[in-house]
Amino acid sequence: MATERELSDFLRSVEKRAFKRSVYHVRDEEAALDIVQDSMMKLAEHYGDKPVAELPMLFQRILSNCTLDWFRRQKTRNALFSNMSDFESASDDGDFDLLETYAVNDDSQQSESAEDATRRAQILREIETEIQALPTRQREAFLMRYWEDMDVAETATAMGCSEGSVKTHCSRAVQALSKALKAKGLQL
Repeated sequence: MATERELSDFLRSVEKRAFKRSVYHVRDEEAALDIVQDSMMKLAEHYGDKPVAELPMLFQRILSNCTLDWFRRQKTRNALFSNMSDFESASDDGDFDLLETYAVNDDSQQSESAEDATRRAQILREIETEIQALPTRQREAFLMRYWEDMDVAETATAMGCSEGSVKTHCSRAVQALSKALKAKGLQL
């Protein structure tokens, strides 16, 4: 049974990754913030009394469900309404920038040349673009396995599918990313 402090520490530890994962899925920072906040509230309200060891899996499942709920609401809303802002191009201020959240921990990287820093920034943008282009289930499996560092069983539970499906989605995602990045001349 998690204490209030343990629950708070857990939520603090997952908030940034949950936000990044949500932004990759919905491609809208404000919606991603709402999804993460709703997920955290649901975890605290309904599962705050569960053992600390169960919180990561519960939270991942709640986050996935809240994301699916958001897509369902968007589908319904788009069927009923059409916003002119949907047809406008995104401004630079509204774009999610992976580089802003990329923390440089290594001293050797802090003294890299401008050319190396630019090349690294371009590669990160290309990777981010290709991850966003993946089909939803592949992107979800890929991010949980390699971004969230979840094992196959945890990912399968969070996605509500079999372990074999997770392996298939991850394999296809890796192949698609590799092919797309190779086509752009990037070898990782």
